[in-house]
Amino acid sequence: MGAFDDYRLDDQIGYILRRVTQRHLSIFAALIPEVTTTQFAVLARLAEVGPLSQNHLGRATAMDAATIKGVVDRLARLGYVATTADPDDRRRLTVTLTAAGTALFADRTATALQVSDQTLAPLTGTERQSLLDLLSRLT
Repeated sequence: MGAFDDYRLDDQIGYILRRVTQRHLSIFAALIPEVTTTQFAVLARLAEVGPLSQNHLGRATAMDAATIKGVVDRLARLGYVATTADPDDRRRLTVTLTAAGTALFADRTATALQVSDQTLAPLTGTERQSLLDLLSRLT
């Protein structure tokens, strides 16, 4: 067997993170059905810092250019964000929360905190903080 004995799927970080992510996404979808986690991240970042260029918004939410474009397009179709051309560079789009986007974020913030709490439910308070600290070091 050799190398096959050394590799156990259930012990691999990528596999474990994917399973945790799947659990988190399931909890999120059940409690916040209006948007996806990536869409909510955009709403959260815009609520936190205000209007951003689409490019900067992608960097600020850890999304590549193609992903952020799709997320912004879907949020715009839903009426949660608006895009305008930058007057200094017509190729650059500025993304802004709409009144509907602001209201949704405000209405769902407490629920989003519950999603995080449910995701981390099997852990003690100290374990939760340790996990978040350790994962933050990996980013």
